[in-house]
Amino acid sequence: MRRISLALVTAVALTAVAAAHAAPLTAAQIAAKNVAARGGLEAWRKTETMIWVGQLQSARAPVPNMPFVLEQKRPNKTRFEINGAGQRTMRVFDGVRGWKVQARREGGPDVKPYTTPELKFASAAQAIDGPLIDYQARGGVVTLEGTEMIEGRKAYHLDVTTAAGERQEVWVDAQSFLDIRLDRPSYAGTGGAAMVPVYYRNYKPFEGLQIPTTVEIGGGTGTEPDRMQIERVVINAPLDDRTFERPGERRRNPSVMNSLPNRATPRRVIPGLTVTPPQAAASADANAAADAIPTATTP
Repeated sequence: MRRISLALVTAVALTAVAAAHAAPLTAAQIAAKNVAARGGLEAWRKTETMIWVGQLQSARAPVPNMPFVLEQKRPNKTRFEINGAGQRTMRVFDGVRGWKVQARREGGPDVKPYTTPELKFASAAQAIDGPLIDYQARGGVVTLEGTEMIEGRKAYHLDVTTAAGERQEVWVDAQSFLDIRLDRPSYAGTGGAAMVPVYYRNYKPFEGLQIPTTVEIGGGTGTEPDRMQIERVVINAPLDDRTFERPGERRRNPSVMNSLPNRATPRRVIPGLTVTPPQAAASADANAAADAIPTATTP
């Protein structure tokens, strides 16, 4: 009996030693585990469109919440809308060109094209997928920088270089293998770049995909981050390409365009959901918030 016990203890000890000296994960293996944790590569490849609906919280706004809708369509089309004071503030990118719709208290909306730095930022974004899914097929390169503690959790620190040459940093939780932080360069009006942190929290399943329901953008010493609280996610809604055309020039499409039963309660009708936002913040505050949020693409 003693021999058997000694043999068992020895086997357990050898197993522990082997596990401790097991080969560390490579960047490619971490990325693969991340994809699996988020729902699997095939499920993400089948996702052609994605819509987030929720509330935007910003220290720059005089009210706690501003309703938003973020629509994305492959390969790289986005439309981000904030409803404030009965007026819409939008950022629209059709994959090549982009426009900002500045809501005004009086008169019609002011539509301006993206600046060169804004186009650079939008063009380098990985709409829907984020930086790790299918990164090799898109011509990206991922390297492992090591492990770090992020908010008390061990995380793998990955360096991502996109096909466009943009450098991003991603932290993947060492247990769940979900993205918990993304740093992307945000370009100032002069063209200079500053890394902006984005934190992803409270993942929930939507049609088999793991999506964060809290996204925090920016922040720092003495600065509150902007926060997106995602309440609903719609996968593969039939979004028309006209949704991403220059605002003010597209024809109305009853299936996806605005239905306005009255001026006081603008309602956006989208396949799979209907959003009826309350009177939110002053339009100037919505404009300021809209400038920051496109950093927070799907992880």
